[in-house]
Amino acid sequence: MILNYARWGPGLLCLVLSAHFAMGAETNAISKIRVAKHGRGFVTDKGKPFVPFGVSYYRPGTGWAPQVWKKFDPEATRLDFERMKEMGVNCVRVFLSYGSFYNEPGFLDTNGLAKFDQFLAVAEDAGIHVHPTGPDLWEGPPQWQVGGIGDEKTLAALENFWKLFAARYRGRNGIFAYDLRNEPSVGWEGSEGPWNLWLQGKYGSADKLNAAWHGKDTALKFGAIPIPAGKNALKDPALLDFQSFREHLADEWTRRQVAAIKSVDPRALVTIGMIQWSVPLMIGNVSQYSAFRPSRQARYLDFLTIHFYPLADGGYKYASPESEARNLSYLESVVREAAQPGKPLLLGEFGWYGGDKKPTFNGGQFPPASEAQQAQYDRKAVLTSAPFACGWLNWGFYDQPEANDCSELTGLLTADGKIKAWGSAFQELSASFQKKAVRPKKTGCRPDMDWDACLSSIVSEKDFSREYFSAFTQHP
Repeated sequence: MILNYARWGPGLLCLVLSAHFAMGAETNAISKIRVAKHGRGFVTDKGKPFVPFGVSYYRPGTGWAPQVWKKFDPEATRLDFERMKEMGVNCVRVFLSYGSFYNEPGFLDTNGLAKFDQFLAVAEDAGIHVHPTGPDLWEGPPQWQVGGIGDEKTLAALENFWKLFAARYRGRNGIFAYDLRNEPSVGWEGSEGPWNLWLQGKYGSADKLNAAWHGKDTALKFGAIPIPAGKNALKDPALLDFQSFREHLADEWTRRQVAAIKSVDPRALVTIGMIQWSVPLMIGNVSQYSAFRPSRQARYLDFLTIHFYPLADGGYKYASPESEARNLSYLESVVREAAQPGKPLLLGEFGWYGGDKKPTFNGGQFPPASEAQQAQYDRKAVLTSAPFACGWLNWGFYDQPEANDCSELTGLLTADGKIKAWGSAFQELSASFQKKAVRPKKTGCRPDMDWDACLSSIVSEKDFSREYFSAFTQHP
């Protein structure tokens, strides 16, 4: 175990060492999960199919954005896990945070670790796997400055975090996989220096660069090449180079953290909860693309994870069957692309709202939706993505009245713990997927996405989405 003991008093040191050795000696009743040999999904260490079916976990009344650890209640958590188990949950994603776990680079917070130890033990007792995600700013910033994806200081600190954290929980079968971060994205501005070095490494000389960029600027000089404007420029070589550079930064960020985890726990599974704009569809401008490209990220990850919310037509408002179909077509187009590398694909966040009140998120612009409408859409989201995905995690176990987004009404339960229509449908779906592998299903004819066109032109992305919707509706 790689921990810095020097700052701890002897009493705390004995307590932590005792807990560590107890964990190391423990025989877990819960099975270790690994990727199946055929690469389509997951199996237990006994070879039985495992289909992750669960939720992201947070409790009402603990603050928003999701905060689990500041007001951690072990007994309430235990009761929640018992109920989740009854409802068919077998995997729970939970957010780690800088504030509770990593206030100072190189030192894990002992209070946060003690809470996570309890959380993991509760989950293992219930027979539910834990999917830790982090660290991030959910509970406020740490005592040090956290930078972006390309910031070396932050990346080195994250490498150390994962070495410490993954070493501590090595051998705990209750850990399903590590999710490096929730929906990371590479920024557009502020990387002029690395961008110029990347160009020099790719082209070697300004003459070759100028030729590749069709002689647009004969005065190109390494060290002084500006970042392209984040505007439509169909297959413009400079714009495509910058998108590729951003993907390079994302690749290095992922590669180094995965290597850190594997150095202390080679059997650990690792993924990233990629935002749906990791596939450049339905984005507002070319700079919104996250740069975490599934086909490139797959080289480093054990499986891929994509998040999805029905944001076509400005967000699904349950207005018509066509609106539902457009959002399901959008979902299928995203998961189909994310599944192309051939790694298992988890729909790691999904869901939409429904309940007995008009939602207040987004300034109250969304109309009321019943529990039945929510259940219908969410069921269709699972079945639409099933030809490509092999696991599903709903966004939220409870509705969260404190939320300022759709989390307000996305739960399987109401805020006071009453099961919703979607909770009942979720339970039925979970039962249908348990103890059998999710087999690929053929869809009708679908167009192939031109990535270079969609990375450089929103017009091309919209054209592709229209073509895909036509195929989706005509050839189910």
